[in-house]
Parts: sequence; C-alpha cells; structure tokens
Amino acid sequence: MLAVAGLVASGVTGVTASAAPVDEACPWVGSSAPVEQRVDQVLSRLTQAEKLGLVHGSGGVLDVLNPTTYAGIVKAVPRLCIPQLSLSDGAAGVGGGKTGVTQLPAPNSLAAAWDRGLAAEYGDVVSTEMRGKGANVALGPTLDLARDPRAGRSFETLGEDPELTGALAVPQIRAIQGNGLIAQAKHLAAYNQEALRDTPLGNAVVDERTLQEIYLPAFEDAVRDGDVDSVMCGYNFVNGVHACNNTYLLSKVLKGQFGFDGFVTSDWFAMHASVAAANAGLDMQMPGSCYFGTRLKAGLDAGQVRASRLDDMVRRILRPMFARGIFENPVTGTPGAVVTSPAHAAVARGVAEQGTVLLKNEQNVLPLPASGSVAVIGNAAGAGVLGSGGGSVHVLAPSIVTPYQGIAARAGGQVSFDDGGDHARAASVAKAAGTAVVFVAKWSSESKDNGDIALSDADNKLIEAVSTANPNTVVVLNTGGPVTMPWLNQVRGVFAAWYPGQEYGNAIASLLYGDTNPSAKLPITFPTGLDQVPAKDFARFPGGQFSEGLAVGYRWYDQQKLNPLFPFGFGLSYTDFSFGGLTAGPVAADGTVSVGVDVTNTGTRAGAEVAQVYLSHPASDGEPPRLLKGFEKVQLNAGETKRVRFTLDARAFSHWDSTLHQWIRSAGDYTVSVGDSSRHLPLTSSVRVPTTIATSVPTPPAPPGAPTGGDSVSGTLANLVSCPDEALFTGLTGLTSLLGLPPGPQATIPPANP
Repeated sequence: MLAVAGLVASGVTGVTASAAPVDEACPWVGSSAPVEQRVDQVLSRLTQAEKLGLVHGSGGVLDVLNPTTYAGIVKAVPRLCIPQLSLSDGAAGVGGGKTGVTQLPAPNSLAAAWDRGLAAEYGDVVSTEMRGKGANVALGPTLDLARDPRAGRSFETLGEDPELTGALAVPQIRAIQGNGLIAQAKHLAAYNQEALRDTPLGNAVVDERTLQEIYLPAFEDAVRDGDVDSVMCGYNFVNGVHACNNTYLLSKVLKGQFGFDGFVTSDWFAMHASVAAANAGLDMQMPGSCYFGTRLKAGLDAGQVRASRLDDMVRRILRPMFARGIFENPVTGTPGAVVTSPAHAAVARGVAEQGTVLLKNEQNVLPLPASGSVAVIGNAAGAGVLGSGGGSVHVLAPSIVTPYQGIAARAGGQVSFDDGGDHARAASVAKAAGTAVVFVAKWSSESKDNGDIALSDADNKLIEAVSTANPNTVVVLNTGGPVTMPWLNQVRGVFAAWYPGQEYGNAIASLLYGDTNPSAKLPITFPTGLDQVPAKDFARFPGGQFSEGLAVGYRWYDQQKLNPLFPFGFGLSYTDFSFGGLTAGPVAADGTVSVGVDVTNTGTRAGAEVAQVYLSHPASDGEPPRLLKGFEKVQLNAGETKRVRFTLDARAFSHWDSTLHQWIRSAGDYTVSVGDSSRHLPLTSSVRVPTTIATSVPTPPAPPGAPTGGDSVSGTLANLVSCPDEALFTGLTGLTSLLGLPPGPQATIPPANP
C-alpha cells in the first residue's frame, strides 16, 4: 500500500448504529436467512450508480496526511442500510499515523516465534484495536515471501517459506474475522521488491510451477483454511500483465482453483485499467474512483463489461459484510479513540520475547549474571531505537521501552551507557564492565529496497572496538532482516531482535537475564554475503527474472550446497533438546502420512523447541533437496519428553506439473527428515508412495496476450489528464524508490538516551 501514513478517502468516520432487529425497510438486517439470500435481496434493490459506488473508494493523494480517518472508505448506502466500509493498515497493528495504539513487533518477528497460537493473539490485538478505531477492514496479513534480504518490505513478511507463511497467516485471519472484521490478505502475487514498482519495469517474470509452489500456496491456505474475505493485488506486473488486471491470478487461480468467494481490492493507486481489470477479476478500486467510477460505467454502457460482472463484484463485497455481522453490528469506534491496553502491551512483549532469535552464545556468556555490571552501548539502545519499520505498515507507539531502560530496570548490578558516537570512549566504558551489550540498527521501509545487507561502517567498527576492549560482548541486531557480521568471531553472543515493537527493552532484558528462555527460530536464511543469495544477479533483483525458480531461501542454499551464516529454522536456547523415535507412514487410504517424533529437553531449565519436518522428493520430481512440510512448537520442562505428531496430506507429497496444469503425487520413495533447523535434521525415515495420482483438477494456463489495457484512455501519460491522483502517486513512488523514506517517529513520546 501507499508508503505514507494515513491515506484517507473522506471525512466520514462510519456508521455508528448499534445492533438492531429486522428493519421493515431493510429486511436483510438481523435476518436469519442464509447469507446468499440476503445478498440477493440487497442486490435486487441497488441501482447501477449505487453498485458502482460500492466497488471503489473515495479520496486521493492530497488526503494522505490526514490521520483522522482511514486508509480507504467505501461510502454507506443508507437507503438500504448498507454500512460504510473503513479500511485500515493492519499488517503490524493500526497504522496510518494513528495514536493510542499498540506497536506490535514486525511480522517477521512473529514468524520467528513459529507459534500459531501467538499468531492468533497478534491478529486479535490488531482487529480489536482496529474495531475500536472504527475500521472494519484490516489490510493484512502480508503473504509475500522474503525472496531477497534487500527487499524493503521483507520485515512485513512471515519469512521465506510458503508453509511457514500460510501456517501463521491462517490463525491471524481467523482472529481478525472472528472479531467481526474483514481480513485482506496481500499482495497477490510475487510482489517481492520496491524498485520500479507500479510500472511495467517492475515485472516479475516467473514460471507457472514456481508461482504455484512458492508464491501462491499461502494465499490458498488463507482461502481454504482461513476463509479469508478479501485479497489485495500488488503493484507489480506478473509475466507482463499487471497483478490487478491479471486474469490468471485473479480469476483462474484465486477464484477458480482456490474457490475464493470474497472480493479483490487493488493496492492503493495500483490500477492501470478499468475494463480489463473488471473483466480479469478485480472487484474494488482503492482509494479513488477514476477507473471503477466513470470509466467502468462507460465500459458497462458500451457492453465491454457485462452487468452480471458488476453484480458479481458487488455480491463479493456484500457477502463478507453479512458473514462478519457488519450489517447488524457496525463498528462504533472513532479514529481518535485510545485503544491500546496493558493486555495488548503484554502480547507485544510476548511476541518480542518469543521472536528474538539467539544466534550465538559462546562460552555461555548468556544469560547475564544477576549482579554483574553491564555496559549498554549504542544509540540504538536509546534515542535511535527502531520499534517499527517504514511505510504503510508503520505503527506509532505511545512510547517505547528502550533497551537501556529495560536492562536498567532489570539489572541487579551496575549499568552504564554510551551512545557509541566515540568508539574509543565506548570501548573504555565497555572495558570497565563485566559484559558489554552493543545495540545496532538498520532501517528498512516500503518504497525503497536496500542496496546491501551490511550494517553501517560506523556500527561495524563500534562492535569491533567494544569486543576488542571486552571479550564478553553481546550484539543485538535491531534490523528488518539479515545482515552480514564481519565481527562474528570477535563477539560471544548475538541476538536478532528484528523491529521488536514498543516493549523492546523489557523483552530484551528478560532474554538477556534468562527470565525468558530464547526459543525463536529464523524464518529467513542469514547469508554470509550478497554473493550467496538466490537473486544475487542484477537480472533477478531488481531485474525481475525469477530464474532461481523453486530455489527460494533455504532451498537455494541446499540446492547449491552453500553454507549460510545461519540457516533457516536455526535458533539457540539456554537449554538443550534431542529428537528420537521417528515414525513415518505408511500412506493411508486417503493419501495422508502420519509422522511422530519424541522431543526431549535434555538440559537443566524449562524451554521450548520447534520440531521441524522436511520432505525430500524422488529426484524425478525436480524439487529442491528439502521442503518444510510441518512444524510444532513444544514447551518442555527439564528432563521432559513429549511425542509430537504431524499429518502430511497427499498435497504435501505433490509437485506442480506445468504441462498438465495440476498437482501430481508421484510414485516413489520420499524421505521425511526431522530436526531443529533446515541444516540440523538428525532423524530420517523413508516413505514409499505406491502409485502416481493427480491431486487436483487442471487449472487453465495463463492465456497469451492477457489483458494489459482495454480502456479508451489508459497509460500513465493519459492519466495525467484523466487520473491525476494515480499519476501523482506513480511519480511519488518513483521518487521515493530512489531517495527512500527516512525513519519516521517511532513513538508519541520519542525515545531518548539516558
């Protein structure tokens, strides 16, 4: 979405009526009739003008700085008791520059927890606060994959793997919609970079098999397991056709293959056509009306778009409004309401604690002794803390507990501080302490990709200076994703804290002192350098050629036999675990395979381990060496053993056949591997699949010459006259992709150094 807080459409703040009995003028309100019957009743009474009003928002770029309303608004139809739809940024909490909200850790921090229950809590906080703010459509979760660590929005993702992404998105969606809101999963599809976005040069050239196996499964999970109500199409082109008027993505796959019955919304100002977009399967324009207002009406009048297609668009919007009770229980909150609470702050802290990954703990430098002296080093431990990344996902905290504040409140001994501006002085402060903890940060934001994955030269030299002065040095990374660590062999401890939200200081203090036992696992591979990453070649990133195919993330490192700095799924604990007793198979009559493994805490303190199940296909299938197919986080007391069970369905053993355009489960021998990371899988078992079967009906391939226009007036140049907001936004996007967005305010009360 737009990378500026608070894109709005109107000063209207919403329908505030409370739940009501059946209205004689609107018999569908409060009715016990089936949803489809109620939708039919409304649809039969709508005029064409009213229908058109429901398929687009209102407002433009000039509304962008107004935090007193919503990212998008679809106006109410009072005559028929249809409430207003108010759309709000929500991938990491209530965005749009609104105050009085909880700044949750970034989604990739949630992903590092590998915990479905925590994902549900995350979604509950997001939706409860949105409802309190008067919004009823949550723009999230983000289902894009972290294809390259330089991508500006990689911190918004749930990692590099489709299985992990889908598994954590579904409980968020269920929680959001369980609170009476519409969740909007984004961005369909293969949207993995900011460079050249919303232009034909931002074109993802990706083969059908890679789309089906890598970039689309999380959306299928959202539809089939999460019953998601809405999907947002992205800014990018896919194989030469813009994602928002891409027939293959919207109609053939999403609505056809997956059976999606909700509505598809454009990303903000991401439309490039009206007739072609409507016919391809787009249902709602955001935030304005240029394409789905006058132009769509002209297309209808000219017979270029059928009236039945407009009815389908409206039906898809009304259906979830009834399903979520929006007619009967419209939101009553207002944008200025204070919606954060101690309970929500506790969830933010829990996500930060469970999502911060312990990457190194040499000589048991951690946990810190209860009464030892600690030097807290770095501006990122105070005024320079980053609780939230940039762009539409940015959330403004009431205040942030800085690392220094959290450590000072927890420490039993002396705590000193230095902002790291003078390396010699910082080294002197560190030398005088028992342990030095260095905090460093790197900014990431929507609109601009990072040029590298390195910390600043100043930060790297600061770490070197401190670790030279004090061998008991621990580094905490406050970054949006992986970074290189040229100093790794000089320090004894490393935490990856991501963008950890407003409770950062309390969470990191709890981890450093062992009040919380680290249990997080990496949702993305940390490479040794850019020369290792799958999309290292310019043609791939930002050139848009997805020629690495299925070899995304850890699959690439396995396939190329590369040793990353830290592998996918890796994370240390203050206790130890072992795996044993693996059983797998045989294949049941319904195609499922049962897998069981014992996980034992062999250490001296309670902790949590994530059992990870990977599958290796027969060589003839052409898959990467190992694919994540299941995981479970298990809490264990010291000495305790638990049996963890998984069920792999026939789809887990299938690959996409681009000739037949369907999923095929090949006969042959498969290997099930279990362990605690993609590179530590001590247990293996073979499963024989006796026969080859198709596990899905064919999906028609993308047609040649798929629609790219279809309007009498189209293209950016013409938009300068007919769609000025879209043209202005395209210009602003181009500018910010070159210059980037500076870190915005992190909190209403700015963090400070002591």
